[in-house]
Amino acid sequence: MMAKRAWAEADASARPAPVAVPAGVAGHFRRDFPRAFEQFIVSGKRQTAATTRFCAIADGKLLRSFPGIAAALAFAFVAAISGCQSKNGASEVLDPAAIAAPSSQAGATTAAPAQLTASSAATAPKGNLTLGTGPTKIAMLLPLSAPGSAGENGRKMYDAARLAMADLGDKLVTLTIEDTRGDSSYAKDLAVKAITSGGVKIVIGPAELAAAQHLAKLSGTQRPPVLALADNFAGGPGVYSVRLSEADSAAAGAAAVASKGAKKFVLLVPAGANASAVEARVANALSIYGATLAVTLPYSASDATKVVSDMGSLVEAPDAVVVASGDGSPVAVLAALKAKGIPGKAVSLIGTERWLERPIDPLYEGAYIATLDQSETGPIADRFKATYNYQPDVNVAYAYDMVALSAGIASSVGPNGFSKQVLENASGFRGSTGLFRFRADGSSQRSMPFFKVEKGRLKLVEKQTAGF
Repeated sequence: MMAKRAWAEADASARPAPVAVPAGVAGHFRRDFPRAFEQFIVSGKRQTAATTRFCAIADGKLLRSFPGIAAALAFAFVAAISGCQSKNGASEVLDPAAIAAPSSQAGATTAAPAQLTASSAATAPKGNLTLGTGPTKIAMLLPLSAPGSAGENGRKMYDAARLAMADLGDKLVTLTIEDTRGDSSYAKDLAVKAITSGGVKIVIGPAELAAAQHLAKLSGTQRPPVLALADNFAGGPGVYSVRLSEADSAAAGAAAVASKGAKKFVLLVPAGANASAVEARVANALSIYGATLAVTLPYSASDATKVVSDMGSLVEAPDAVVVASGDGSPVAVLAALKAKGIPGKAVSLIGTERWLERPIDPLYEGAYIATLDQSETGPIADRFKATYNYQPDVNVAYAYDMVALSAGIASSVGPNGFSKQVLENASGFRGSTGLFRFRADGSSQRSMPFFKVEKGRLKLVEKQTAGF
């Protein structure tokens, strides 16, 4: 196993994990779940969905159990409050075995609810964008009518939200979706209105980076939390970055290589505001495995050769070089490293998910990259495709997970349960994008597959770089 400890960059102050209990608890809660579920506990060996028992708990005492609830969602929620957890410590956003019932199960169906119709994500939805009738109000801000890929991704996330509401939340929450049009200024105004309205308990979105960054700068402790969907957003107090960041990818990749015995690392990072964040995350990840970040060298495309030359004079025989790319291409640095024989038998090269925003260059060959599988949406993939007639991607997975997470909090804790304690639970959550958790600084950490670039393609090395 490449991951020997909880998270590759678990905080030193993280509390010890409570006694583990088996995962896989599920409940199809159209009727039974809201009444039955505050948190779950199970004992003994792993149980099937049909034999799982849900328990209402108060002050750590079992009040009542509900056997035989059928399967669709599993939230070992509020682990930070009561210590109830799944076998690996993660609260479950959804149960992988339960979203699509086994075909052999009597009366099972994987068909989408009748009220959902295929949209193909081709055009912006019109009409009523309010879903569900539950008492917990949630706002979701998506670039539904934005041009190009931004609008296409926004419409995919809209479809994901509809599926999540039909599966999990239509009687728990009322989800109001607003179109930001891909306009950062308009998105900012909608977001500020949502967090100051007094009725919304959590905001999912916006997807516009400038709008998310603006929210992160606002002060105030009483505002609802924000689950921002913007790419390359660092996060801020109470404004959580949902998507995989370069710092997270770099740290996970470095930790994966360190877990195999590498001890001395060099970080090459674009000069700028994000350099210190990437450095801190990588250094923290390495420390878990007894490895060190020998030096961090900021660079620009114009001085790549000089920086690589400086590295050779500053560090003798590093085991691995981590190259972050930021908004630019890493090829200038990679060319300079290749001239020095890196990667090679003695030195590993570690890239990041941002490399993959461009076509794979021949200079990527031999590099290791920790990133989400863009085609993998876990247990919702078949249901989504059957409902909307197109293949889901990671945008779908992010949106589905955030709506599912919000519905789970509303169910297990109630409308006022969207607190830092719950959202920043150190044990984290398991969703269709894998294991993830939110940190106090607004950043997120994710378990993800670990790949090596071979012959211009990503070859899977490990399914998971870190876990609970």
